[in-house]
Amino acid sequence: MVNAEGNPHLFELSVEDARVGLKQMTLQVDIALCEVLERRELSISGPAGDIPIRIYWPEITEADKSLPILLLYHGGGFALADLDTHENMARYYCKHAQLIVINVDYRLSPENKFPLGVEDCYAALCWASDNAKELGGDLMRIAVTGDSAGGNLSAVVAQLALSRQGPNVAYQLLAYPVVSMDMGADYESRKTFGKGQHFLSMMDLNWLSDMYFTNPDKEKDSVLASPILCEDLSGLPPALVITAGHDPLRDEGKHYAERIEAAGIAVEYVCFESTIHGFMTFGGAIDVGKQALDFAVKKLRENLSD
Repeated sequence: MVNAEGNPHLFELSVEDARVGLKQMTLQVDIALCEVLERRELSISGPAGDIPIRIYWPEITEADKSLPILLLYHGGGFALADLDTHENMARYYCKHAQLIVINVDYRLSPENKFPLGVEDCYAALCWASDNAKELGGDLMRIAVTGDSAGGNLSAVVAQLALSRQGPNVAYQLLAYPVVSMDMGADYESRKTFGKGQHFLSMMDLNWLSDMYFTNPDKEKDSVLASPILCEDLSGLPPALVITAGHDPLRDEGKHYAERIEAAGIAVEYVCFESTIHGFMTFGGAIDVGKQALDFAVKKLRENLSD
């Protein structure tokens, strides 16, 4: 449907137009908004200024019961999406997985270059850990999630929590993550599905990568950018990795899941074969997007139960 409209490709747009276009499309095809008990907007202190966040609380049946906390890092190529594009996803996880969701408005490229957004995401994790009790959350049941670029940030934050001896991360949910920012990496799915006919193209990925980095040739090899390059993945939290069968990022997501498993970490890998990149934010138009959200909810409940 998007291709049939004859709109410019993502990489042909200005950043401002790409942001507007992605938001309009997402809001048109997103899952329906669901009600939560409370939604609050805050700004928390980050390494280079305040970080806006939205916190969502579910209706709960047991009084005084502490809840898991899920940090949501939105996708959008590190440059395009925002809290609004992932509002409905945040609410869905909050209501159906029965947890507190923190939707993080990390700094975007190209105005803020790598690794500034990464550090915002890690700072949000630390804030959630420091304030878990006040939020009504359980310090030992904090999880991270994100789609696409947000999946990258979730994987990186889980690694940073270990390497910096930071907060405990109990679970990571990575949805079609980009885990290698080396645009020349040899993944068959990039060659097969990256030509532009399946929503996300390699031209788009190269455009987004060029905006993200100050020095792409050097920075792409940092584990803060390409978490799959981390040599030792032992000690990471259990993971669910979701990919799409017609996505240029499919094979690297599978590869990362295999590497986590080889390090002795419990991991579930699920590929929704029939669909495209971004499908979980298109759940109002693509039925399998809603199915994947429900599957993610099920796994969050299973892995974060007290």
